[in-house]
Amino acid sequence: MSTISALILILFVLMLIVGGGQGLKSFLSLTINFAVIFMTVVLIGLNFPIMWVTLLNATIILAVTIYLGDDDPLTTETAFYGSVLVMVIIVILIIPVEHWATVQGFGNENTEDLEGLSLLVGIKFLDVSIATTILSSLGAIAEAAIAISAGLGEILAQKPELEAKQLFKDGMAIGKQIIGTTFNTLFFGFFGGFLGLFIWFERLNYTFGELLNNKIFVSELLMILISFIGVILTIPITTWVIRLKVGHQKRAHQ
Repeated sequence: MSTISALILILFVLMLIVGGGQGLKSFLSLTINFAVIFMTVVLIGLNFPIMWVTLLNATIILAVTIYLGDDDPLTTETAFYGSVLVMVIIVILIIPVEHWATVQGFGNENTEDLEGLSLLVGIKFLDVSIATTILSSLGAIAEAAIAISAGLGEILAQKPELEAKQLFKDGMAIGKQIIGTTFNTLFFGFFGGFLGLFIWFERLNYTFGELLNNKIFVSELLMILISFIGVILTIPITTWVIRLKVGHQKRAHQ
């Protein structure tokens, strides 16, 4: 058994022990999302339209992550609608930002690895960069949407007659509590993943200006900043969605 296989087995057992049935659903969600990501790569390699493939599979990933992550219909529907709206907004933001930043393709650090290889693969690296940024932001957006909708769902279960205005305030309060932890998760994930590259930059005496103009560094930093923006937008949008749904349900029962 390889190391990766052993770790996957340990992960599965721990998720089953700690999470029970929900842990099994979460592991299934992870497996399906991995298959969707793999399918995205294959379809892009077969010259399918990158943006349409990315948006379709991103929606599938959000649906799988959210609907297999909770059993409450109000929580899952609110989180899904809110996260899809946020995804649309950040796509509108990502396209011009990636175009202006010109960080697509490979950096100077990849020169030795690519020596002797052809880069004429028939795919626009700008489109690949946009697709990568979109997919990398989905986890943080779905996590924030689930946290807010689940929190508001618990509040509504205790106070079903809560006014819409107060519901929105409670949603914003919940959002403020998760911002700090979500930002730290994203930041330390970025720093930990690029620790070796940072050490390399330091040993090669990169100046601060060279660091800020490094293609690899800027590309990853843009992904983190886009994810930050997505999380911030998720808070009011998800709260607004659940407010509309609750208002609609109350009017339907009158």
